[in-house]
Amino acid sequence: MVVRELPLMGGKDYAMPQQVHETDFHTLSAAFIRRLHESRLGLPHQVIDLSATPDATRVVATGSVRDTLSGPPRTAVYFIEDGDFRAIVDGVESTLHGRFSPNGRLLSFLSDRKRAGIFQLHIGSADRVENAKGCTEVDGTVEYTQWSPTGGRILLGVAGVGADIASTHGGTAITAATRDAPAWCPTVDYGTPEKAWRSLWIHDVENDSVRRLSLPGANYWESAWCGENQVVAVSSPSPDEDSWYRSVIVQVDVDTGAVVELFRGEDQLGVLTTSPDGARVAFVQALCSDRGLFAGNAFVMDLATRSVSRLDVSDADLSFLQWIDAEHLGYFGIRHLESVAGIVDIRDGSVSELPTGNRSIAGSRLPRGHFLQDGSAVVVQDSYTLPHEVTVLTKGGAKILASTAHDGSREVGSSAGRAEAVSWTAPDGLTIEGIVCLPPGEGPFPTVLNVHGGPVWIHRESWMMKQSIVPFLVSQGFAVFCPNPRGSCGRGQAFARKAVGDFGGAEVQDHLSGIDHLVNTGIADPARLGVMGGSHGGYIASWIVTQDDRFAAAVPFFPVTDWYSWTFSTNIPSFGFLNLDGSPEDPGSAFHMRSPVTHASSVRTPCLTIGGSLDKCTPAGQAVEFHNALRLQGVESALCIYPNEGHGIRGIEAEIDFNARILDWFASHFDL
Repeated sequence: MVVRELPLMGGKDYAMPQQVHETDFHTLSAAFIRRLHESRLGLPHQVIDLSATPDATRVVATGSVRDTLSGPPRTAVYFIEDGDFRAIVDGVESTLHGRFSPNGRLLSFLSDRKRAGIFQLHIGSADRVENAKGCTEVDGTVEYTQWSPTGGRILLGVAGVGADIASTHGGTAITAATRDAPAWCPTVDYGTPEKAWRSLWIHDVENDSVRRLSLPGANYWESAWCGENQVVAVSSPSPDEDSWYRSVIVQVDVDTGAVVELFRGEDQLGVLTTSPDGARVAFVQALCSDRGLFAGNAFVMDLATRSVSRLDVSDADLSFLQWIDAEHLGYFGIRHLESVAGIVDIRDGSVSELPTGNRSIAGSRLPRGHFLQDGSAVVVQDSYTLPHEVTVLTKGGAKILASTAHDGSREVGSSAGRAEAVSWTAPDGLTIEGIVCLPPGEGPFPTVLNVHGGPVWIHRESWMMKQSIVPFLVSQGFAVFCPNPRGSCGRGQAFARKAVGDFGGAEVQDHLSGIDHLVNTGIADPARLGVMGGSHGGYIASWIVTQDDRFAAAVPFFPVTDWYSWTFSTNIPSFGFLNLDGSPEDPGSAFHMRSPVTHASSVRTPCLTIGGSLDKCTPAGQAVEFHNALRLQGVESALCIYPNEGHGIRGIEAEIDFNARILDWFASHFDL
């Protein structure tokens, strides 16, 4: 890790160690992470994808796996059998996206056994999948697959080398190998790499042949079969990540490759699925911050008439759709702080929901699962102190098929305190909701405001709140406050839109009034308040200290701190234009006046700002700018840039260091 500091021009200088691993805080962090993973090495510690045969006699899950306490995790596909996880293949390559053929006899999956990070299709007997063979390869890496209705062909979504990886999965780019060039050789950018397109391919199962379906000049972010001879897809005319925000839904003829536009929305489009008879396509339209954080309104289009109707699911934001038969559409999503799973009868619009108990439905980022023919659903459930469990939800309750819990996770859960839902009233009268994670005992506690990214995302009561830093801080006596301000998902699109054009405005008051609520109820100690957050949360963590001086310490990570310079260095500039008023060319616009660096002279809060060298979404220069702006104003500041991380921390050594530095920063400035 690179740690840069400039000489102070006044103010207190904090001697943050270059090598935090020499401190007691690192010892605490390393022990916490060891407990979390050590007794689960080689087995999934979380489940990120599920699939099943229609009758649920066979279930497969893709898990995130650590083989050692080093580097980022890999992924592996498992059968769920006899209450446990059984890997479908031996070895330490990554596998993912297991899918059964329509008759359940074959299982397809993706593997990078030949080249790390480049996935190709494999197919084997569902009974003897260890003998699966690699199929004819495509140029690029296969991101997802779907069997055709008859099972004779498989649709492949392929990303070329150099394509952007969504911010939700690291915000870097797909690479095939280490760059082989002399040390003096420059990195050259001529614009979008030639191979960076996302394309569609058709694999013929019987002949093991593959052909490209999509024509050059179109990029396909996701797709689905529409009958046996058509495909529907979310498409844009350019492959860069920024163009995703302006995508449309198209229909592609499998035989000719002819493309017809079906739908052009006012917001982002995704979560495509088609009815078994190919007569209808369902999709979600939503105001989105990032590809991969998708939850909003669901629509159904009748392909014969092109008529479109919105599903009424009582203001839930839907994140996954699946046709059960030609007239019943299953969905997963969020309503306020709760996960929802239900079925819509397309004929009359009636809705039937499954009970989810007091647990969340997990997914890669938002709820998803797999509906069965009888209307039950296979899902992954969790809570703040409960790791992932593969569960079958029915009208009568839930049945656990397998759990990722182990002695270490139970120990971590026992030290993580408890999570409680809270709500309060913002200054303008709007009700705001959130979750506070509390250590044992009575308050007031030293309290850290934890701002989520997006902003169209949500804090739910999930395992560790999806960040090991949260239970780690709680285990050390901190309360961690996780609000869902206006702009969050889970309360309908009108609520999500309340932050558009007002970044850093009323949403800041939502956070501050939440802190006031915790102080007034005796939970938070007003003399020991901190703030942290990543991505948009990093922006708010760096912005809020320019507006209010109540925080003793702040940790923005992977932030935007200067909307002007960010616009010309990020891979998603459209995000700024869609959410900020004005233009970077206008000195009085929000691109300047809502930038933390513009108001650095107002900051009195010591700040530890963190970035990742590989981050294409919020480049590390944003952290550098804020650090330098604070130092020039005599504000105590430290900067950490992780050389092998993108938009978030994935390497386990970096995670240990990250948690240790944050604890060190807050403990030192809270005088603990």
